[in-house]
Amino acid sequence: MVSTPRIRTLATAGAVLFAVTACAPQNEPAPPPSTSDAASCAKENLPTQTPGKLTIATDQPAYQPWFVDDKPENGQGYESAVAYAVAEKLGYTRDEVVWTRVKFDSAIAPGPKSFDFDINQFSITEERKKAVDFTAPYYLVRQTVIALKSSKIAGKTSLADLREAKLGAQVGTTSYQAITDVVKPTTKPQVYNSNDDAKKALQNGQLDGLVVDLPTAFYITAAEIDDAVIVGQLPQVGTPEAFGLLLDKDSPLTGCVSNAVGQLTADGVLKQLEQQWLAQVAGAPELT
Repeated sequence: MVSTPRIRTLATAGAVLFAVTACAPQNEPAPPPSTSDAASCAKENLPTQTPGKLTIATDQPAYQPWFVDDKPENGQGYESAVAYAVAEKLGYTRDEVVWTRVKFDSAIAPGPKSFDFDINQFSITEERKKAVDFTAPYYLVRQTVIALKSSKIAGKTSLADLREAKLGAQVGTTSYQAITDVVKPTTKPQVYNSNDDAKKALQNGQLDGLVVDLPTAFYITAAEIDDAVIVGQLPQVGTPEAFGLLLDKDSPLTGCVSNAVGQLTADGVLKQLEQQWLAQVAGAPELT
């Protein structure tokens, strides 16, 4: 299911969200550069917007847990931390990073860019690739269980704790697949035509828990249902939505930036940042 991202419309409500979109990205890290490629990726050879500086864009406001206090320059929040890790891998110090603000819709539109790369929960899709470049994925979206604070599964920490729960999800989504293939509850999961219908069922006590993608879980628990909490993230299932750094179409920087992301994946750095900023700080632990 490919849908238009909701983050631009829901951002006005004061929280972060990105819609579930199905895509088939290359999830493997980019291969290490050859000797010649490594030379071209040396900092002094990178044709950035400003020589000796790396200009990184994101939207304004920039929401938690991707950024903290709408200050991408502070290095806090998952995407801010990722951006600085990529910059370091490319040879740039923190004081050589320049942040600029670009609206989501402007960033994905065709045309010259005012940044070297943009980080803003951009899902990698074939349609968008016609207008912009993407790096290797820096984040694969996880499916997540949310529940009311009064639910019997609130505070549970394992998949086994969810087996007796009545769970639900939107029909035809990876969220539903996560219930059937990962949780495997003893009670048949409930199916809804939309997340709005599923949320109503959760609020009415017809469900013990609702499964949605993690960005949606952050939004629902922060802005839509006051007494809802994130129970935890489920193991990966199906073809996940993937976020990539966005660059100008055919940018000479794409290969080098993508290699940097791939190296951070291979080194386990991105996993560590995900654990820190999404699982620990943002309260979305992994269910095992």
